[in-house]
Amino acid sequence: MSILETEQVLVIPTDLFRSLGYFQGFSRETDVYVQQLLGSDLIEYRPRSEMERDDSYKQLIPYCIFRHVNDAGETSVFCYTRGGGSGESRLKSKMSIGVGGHISSIDAEVPGADVYQRGLERELEEEISIETGFRQECVGLINDDETDVGRVHLGIVHLYDVDQPSILPRESGICDAGFVKLDELAARFERMESWSQICLRALFELQSGPKLRESALRESALRESALRE
Repeated sequence: MSILETEQVLVIPTDLFRSLGYFQGFSRETDVYVQQLLGSDLIEYRPRSEMERDDSYKQLIPYCIFRHVNDAGETSVFCYTRGGGSGESRLKSKMSIGVGGHISSIDAEVPGADVYQRGLERELEEEISIETGFRQECVGLINDDETDVGRVHLGIVHLYDVDQPSILPRESGICDAGFVKLDELAARFERMESWSQICLRALFELQSGPKLRESALRESALRESALRE
């Protein structure tokens, strides 16, 4: 049997998420959602094969983004293409800036452990090698009910600021990996999976192509100006 058929993954009822305040896209309100979801009595482990088809539950996924800013102030983000071994077949051949995966029942085998943190670290260790210092912050959540994959998942976004752009893939399903500058990410925007598009808009103000990015930056500046007035 495949991992998909046997794995038990951490889920919360979709109604619980909605009761805390529904959003589509990206939310920065981590204090509203994260502890309430992870600390809920309604959290449980269910077969992944069933949960991939049942939108009455949301599978909680840590989605880790790695950013590097060089001495010239230029930002680049770790990016890769999902190959056949990267887990979710519906995302195969899509580009991604997020590393992470399901929290599994095996992460709860250590009594008293922080199951979510243990699962996050396990996924990172399986998928990549971080060969540099870093600082990490939980910066938001992703909900995308406009795609089949998104309807059964809820992303918790962690932003890692790395000292050096030194991250190597460990899994064969992580292809063409490396740090990519923001203007190049904008050019590749339409090839990205939806969660990466959502994060690029929310965290880096990127859209599809440089002209749309400039427009987004102008809109952001206008909003800030209006708030100051």
